[in-house]
Amino acid sequence: MRTILFFLLTGAALAADNSTLVDRVGTTGFVQLEAESFKTLNLQEQTLAYWLTQASIAIDPINYDQNSIWGLRQKALLEEILRHGQAVNPLSLRKITDFTKLFWANRGNHNEMTAQKFLPGFTFEELKAAALQTPLGRKPQELENELNALKPSLFDPAFEPTITAKSPQGNRDILEASANNFYRGLSLADLSGFQEKYPLNSRLVKNTSGKLVEEVYRAGTPDGKIPPGRYAQYLRKANEYLEHARATAGPEQAKAIAALIAYYQTGDPADWIRFGIAWVQNNARVDFANGFIEVYRDARAAKGTSQSFVSITDEKMNQLMLKLAANAQYFEDRAPWAQQYKKQGVKAPMAKACETLVETGDFHVGTVGDNLPNENEIREKYGSKSFLLTGSSRTLRQGTGFGALEEFAASPEEIALSKEYGEEASDLMTALHEIIGHGSGKLNPKLQGGSESYLKEYYSTLEEARADLMALWNVSDAKLRELGLVSSPDVMKAMYYAAVRTVLTQLMRIPQGDTIEEDHQRNRQLIVNYIMDKTGAIQKVERNGKTYLQLKDFPRMKEGVGMLLSELMRIKAEGDYDAIKALVDKYGVRFDPKLRDQVVARYARLNIPVYWCGINSELSAAFDAAGKVTAVKIAYPRDYVRQQLGYASMYGVQ
Repeated sequence: MRTILFFLLTGAALAADNSTLVDRVGTTGFVQLEAESFKTLNLQEQTLAYWLTQASIAIDPINYDQNSIWGLRQKALLEEILRHGQAVNPLSLRKITDFTKLFWANRGNHNEMTAQKFLPGFTFEELKAAALQTPLGRKPQELENELNALKPSLFDPAFEPTITAKSPQGNRDILEASANNFYRGLSLADLSGFQEKYPLNSRLVKNTSGKLVEEVYRAGTPDGKIPPGRYAQYLRKANEYLEHARATAGPEQAKAIAALIAYYQTGDPADWIRFGIAWVQNNARVDFANGFIEVYRDARAAKGTSQSFVSITDEKMNQLMLKLAANAQYFEDRAPWAQQYKKQGVKAPMAKACETLVETGDFHVGTVGDNLPNENEIREKYGSKSFLLTGSSRTLRQGTGFGALEEFAASPEEIALSKEYGEEASDLMTALHEIIGHGSGKLNPKLQGGSESYLKEYYSTLEEARADLMALWNVSDAKLRELGLVSSPDVMKAMYYAAVRTVLTQLMRIPQGDTIEEDHQRNRQLIVNYIMDKTGAIQKVERNGKTYLQLKDFPRMKEGVGMLLSELMRIKAEGDYDAIKALVDKYGVRFDPKLRDQVVARYARLNIPVYWCGINSELSAAFDAAGKVTAVKIAYPRDYVRQQLGYASMYGVQ
């Protein structure tokens, strides 16, 4: 489960330092990620990092196909044009390049945050002319057929407009209205009574006889007993690099990597659980995530998207995480929910502040915190790992400034406290969310394997809201001052102010429609609208034609936090689908499009990026005659096009 950037950018911006802002296309800023901690690693650790980053890059193409059946074909066409751009009209090339940057940043042509489709700034005729002007290795008629086939997916706004539709319009259900590639030609009714053997890592389709089958994501075993499945090419390549990483890693981490290799070969959920158990018990300084992990993109909250990152523990920032983790039981005991839902003998999550070397697939720079694994059976027995991604949060702070705060804050006090304590509140929010929030609470024993299958499309919204609320509930606890994690009681105020203000500012990222599909956005609107309705602690005010959300009563807001948190824990513990549906549909889904238009206009005048894309660091290795790594260097390319074309070349494209 992730913490993403809404809180960070609306409440904790430092003075702008645009040195990290490398490029910009419209409302998207491209920032260079850096990892100074890499210099402190020894050669063995650097070598491990090199092989793990290569494995991350290897699985990157998978997510394009998961997001859309057209994704990889669109990607191939756009990259071929850019690779031979010298033959293309310069004006057309510039427009195609800008669109391709956005396409890479979102792993397709649907915005990764809003799920809404975005269109090119060039015409179909310009794309066709550019394609025909370049030596693409295809016959003209073959190329023209491909262009015509891709035309609706690229240029028609009504064709597959939403990647994940959790509140579909018209008569279509959540599967039929979603553009993603987890299900082909299926409705929810088709799944009735069907028991998935590979719920996380398969695509559901009907075979030629009309029978529902699972296309399993797997490379196949070397002995041929388990045949290759979907994405075999990419998983096989990843395993080549993971084998090198396994040979370099320490014994415990090598065991985890071996289990991941087996999982990618077999696709067996039991192998994924074995990997998770081994992985969560290992605390190597060079760590990683690699797999089919998060279910946000699937409206059913069942299918995992391919994602990866490689991290280095940032020792300077790690004390915050370790202190919180050591006191997990303290905060569990003081949660506002009923006693039967309180966990005893809480296993403190493994907590680490990290810088990332690479982020690929469905993992984006806006993720500033992560808590894994997601499987309840592992978390209950072995605990979890919480990552505070300091490199991402630092980079995004440096890429923005106080403009949004000053525009949308409801009072001078809100501005002053947010400038003084916003950074501290943001880091603490992320840490409490990941370490205390996601690992908390106990389910009714009747919910074997977790509550996901009971709460369905509302599960992720509930879980993100629950984790945010645990942060808001505990920030005022004197224990944090005792641990030296809070410098002032005003940190609580800064956190509360930001949580309220976010409900306004997040509308700038939803340029169309009047519904929210993304789970983190739904969660934050749910919290604020619920508290506004139940307690009156928050009021909507108008001044000079501008709308603000004014937090007027901190104690009453905390009271509302406790009320909602208690109810969400009950819902999760009992698997109460009707209750969570009623709450989210009432408070978390719809918004006033006129207010959104106002927010978008106000934000546009600030000239600050709305969305962000990270440019990864690049590791290069030197080898001796025997193939042994003798040195690894890190570089910061600040060239997104070159980096992405380089990633594509891993699969032989020249």
